[in-house]
Order: sequence, then C-alpha cells, then structure tokens
Amino acid sequence: MLTRVRDNPVLAVVAALWQWFTAFRRTRPFWGGLWMMLGGWTIMSLTIAPIVVTLSSGASGISGYVLGGGMIVLGLMAWFAPSQRLVAGLMGGIFAVAAFVASNLGGFLIGTLLGIVGAAMVFGWGPKKPRRKAES
Repeated sequence: MLTRVRDNPVLAVVAALWQWFTAFRRTRPFWGGLWMMLGGWTIMSLTIAPIVVTLSSGASGISGYVLGGGMIVLGLMAWFAPSQRLVAGLMGGIFAVAAFVASNLGGFLIGTLLGIVGAAMVFGWGPKKPRRKAES
C-alpha cells in the first residue's frame, strides 16, 4: 500500500492533504465550530424571504441573518483563532439562545440546538498538553 502511494502522485497529494487536515482538526475545536456553523446555517436558511419582506418586517426579519451569520463567523473564529475559543463559545451560545426568541424559534429549534451544542464544545475544548518525557 505504501509503495502505491509513493508511485502515484495523486495519491501522494491526497495523503498529504489528509495529514494536514488531521493535524488541523486535532489542534483546534473543529467539531464544536462545525456544529455551530451548521446551526447558524440552519437559522439563516429558514429565514430566507424576499428582501422587501425582510426589510419591511424590521428587526425581526433581519435577526435571522444577523444571528445565523454571527454563529457562522464565530465557528470560523474558533477554527482559525483557537486562542479565542472562550469568547467564540460564549457568544455562540448567546446567539443561539437569542435566535430561539428572535428568529423562527431558532430555525425551528434545530439551529438553536446545534448552536448550543457547538458553542458548549468550543467553550469546553482545551489544547492537548504535551507528554512528559520519561525519566530514566
């Protein structure tokens, strides 16, 4: 199997990309950010209406876009700035709960639940501590 990867340049590139993705995923709150972005996408997708209707309904029409988009941005922030995970997790949870009240029950409860679970995972994530060397 290893010789096949070395001989085939496409498989070598795929293997290198998979190694990069694995390292990326293990050094940041990947799954929490993904759940939070899925929750934000759900909230935004269930509030789609013509722009005239959205603007004429005022804050309640725009809140789905603001809160859902904010959750997507906070999920990306958790991925690309893991040192800010506490802020991203806290604000993501607040946005998810606020979307329940302000935007179609938070994507008919699905977006709110995904956002709360993702925000909790981002907030609770901690960087992996390096192993101690065995003393001889």
